[in-house]
Amino acid sequence: MTADSQAGKPANHTDVVLIGGGIMSATLGAFLKQLQPDWSITLFERLDRAGLESSDPWNNAGTGHAALCELNYSPAGKDGSVDPSKAIAINEQFQVSRQFWAHMVSNGHLGDPGGFINAVPHMSFVWGEPNVEYLRRRYESLRTQPLFKSIEFATDHSAIAEWTPLIMEGRSAGQPVAASRVAGGTDVDFGSLTRGLTSYLGENDVDLRYGHDVTNLSKTSQNRWDVTVRNRATGQEHTVNTRFVFIGAGGGALHLLQKSGIPEGRGFAGFPVSGQFLRCTNPKTVSRHDAKVYGQASVGAPPMSVPHLDTRYVNGERSLLFGPYAGFSTKFLKRGSLLDLPTSIRPSNLLPMLAVGKDNIPLTRYLISEVLKKREAKNEYLNEFLPAADGNRWELISAGQRVQVIKKAPGKGGVLQFGTEIITSADGTVGALLGASPGASTAAPIMLELMRRCFPGQLADWEPKLKEMIPGYGTRLNENESLADDIQSMTDRVLGLN
Repeated sequence: MTADSQAGKPANHTDVVLIGGGIMSATLGAFLKQLQPDWSITLFERLDRAGLESSDPWNNAGTGHAALCELNYSPAGKDGSVDPSKAIAINEQFQVSRQFWAHMVSNGHLGDPGGFINAVPHMSFVWGEPNVEYLRRRYESLRTQPLFKSIEFATDHSAIAEWTPLIMEGRSAGQPVAASRVAGGTDVDFGSLTRGLTSYLGENDVDLRYGHDVTNLSKTSQNRWDVTVRNRATGQEHTVNTRFVFIGAGGGALHLLQKSGIPEGRGFAGFPVSGQFLRCTNPKTVSRHDAKVYGQASVGAPPMSVPHLDTRYVNGERSLLFGPYAGFSTKFLKRGSLLDLPTSIRPSNLLPMLAVGKDNIPLTRYLISEVLKKREAKNEYLNEFLPAADGNRWELISAGQRVQVIKKAPGKGGVLQFGTEIITSADGTVGALLGASPGASTAAPIMLELMRRCFPGQLADWEPKLKEMIPGYGTRLNENESLADDIQSMTDRVLGLN
């Protein structure tokens, strides 16, 4: 069935139901279609096109989170030392995604890779003596790691200006600054990538149903699931029976997880955070900056609010994005309802939510201050990164909603988790994904983990194909430098990143 086919009702029975038309469902569908081509798959998306919520390029930073520049993945310890282990783990995951995308391109399943991925250097930039010393220690901890061996470091103003002239223009000559850079970074348009993957699915007999809301999930006596869907155009409801359900609906996943009733989903809650960016499309300005530059988050700010100045490629057009400016809305989706947060409250998650509220007062203060921030204050924040910029010439745009995971924690009641959380039922018939960054960038390894949990009986048969799709499957590239170099060169070539 083609991607545009919406004729008639969905089939009454299918092997797999994918809920949500974002990067996660598209990735899982692409895996399953190649690993088990005889399985029938149906995808439901409430909007009229794939990749319009969190996967949309203007709703995320498109960084291709590889921990090359994001400082929150390599925080300083109490003694000032920097542990590289989390950054290495994130980069390992991104390498898996790159290999999967390269496989899809080289086998003709995705079109021109330049439509979704482009080479853009990744940089970190800080100012002030303590921050300069931190970045120096981070550089020292990473440069000996094979996956980070190309990292560079500079404190000289003129050297940094060669990497990023806009950031240094108008900056005080006496200000202590430092920057690190990895030239082999990327910018990813996850909306375009998602639509490429769903087009592949539609061309290979996956039933794509846009404009369909999933309203309920109920387990049957045959250990299968009845999925109730509503056609948003006609209002007509239909029930599809399936043996496996993936809840990959972004911010909408929590409500559906709760409706499934699986005990593994009890106690989870969500904390929504909205955001805005300043966007510049002036060709003269845009042409003078070629990098994604990440700084350090303000005290009390969540990791997803780390300030960054990004070169973006969207629909073939290059622009600059600065932000984010955090905000708060009770919606779980950008096109959601203000009732999303209150209707997600259950007796099982009330205590974790209260505990998180008590333990995160600085975050609450930060969000309030961000909501009250006037445009002048936003421009001043821009000028910390770009001293010579005229913020009034930048357009303020709304980003997507992020729903951070709240979950139970022994002895604490609950914790706020900045990351992604895979939830699977004990019998493997339901899988769900909650959370945000690094999210889309690590969709491939996340879906591999979900399949490991939900399809343990098939893994042995799938392994040869998985190794064909992902040459480094089951290997830690940071511990095998020659293989890491070979795979990096291969993915660079196939994805056009040279």
